[in-house]
Amino acid sequence: MPAVDYLFIGTLRTLEPEGQRTGLFKEPASRVAAQRLGLAGDHQADRRYHGGPEKAVHQYPPVHYPRIAARFPAAATHAVPGALGENLGSVGMTEQTVCIGDRYRLGEAELEVSQPRTPCWKINHRFSETELSRFVLAERITGWYCRVIREGTIERGVTIALTARPNPDWTPDRFWAVVNRHRPDPDELRALADAVGLAADWVRRLRGRAAFLSRG
Repeated sequence: MPAVDYLFIGTLRTLEPEGQRTGLFKEPASRVAAQRLGLAGDHQADRRYHGGPEKAVHQYPPVHYPRIAARFPAAATHAVPGALGENLGSVGMTEQTVCIGDRYRLGEAELEVSQPRTPCWKINHRFSETELSRFVLAERITGWYCRVIREGTIERGVTIALTARPNPDWTPDRFWAVVNRHRPDPDELRALADAVGLAADWVRRLRGRAAFLSRG
């Protein structure tokens, strides 16, 4: 079984060079309470795009950091777990091994994978690399968000147990492989939109794109 190898929360800090406020910078924690809107003590500056019930917890595979360091050697010292603003890191869990809609029990809490993360420009500023977010998306190493199905305490080192997998064919890796195509198959977009547990915003966007492509 995988385990919670890394656990992070963060307060708001200033992101250079423009001075925006951000919750991207995280610090290790040993024990936190998972709540519907996120982890206790974890903060987000722009709640339109971060946090909330559909993006309550961000998980990122620690195995990707060496790839980032190799591609951006000038930023290698920053390429360590927690640097992309994630809350959880677990060896053995990647975009190819988890699925949309998966439910996982972590101690008292239960989480459900709701959507892949869409990397934004703030990680470019964090690493001082203008192409980092594009690289992460192109390589499909974005991590994913979870909603909190059952609130409770999560401790570093606790095992992660899969309790449900309604969409065994829809990994985050396949999600991006479909979505990032110039003209994806509308039927495949509709099938993805039907994935149990997928965030409502993505369901709407996928159905809209499928309808547009079908008209063409």
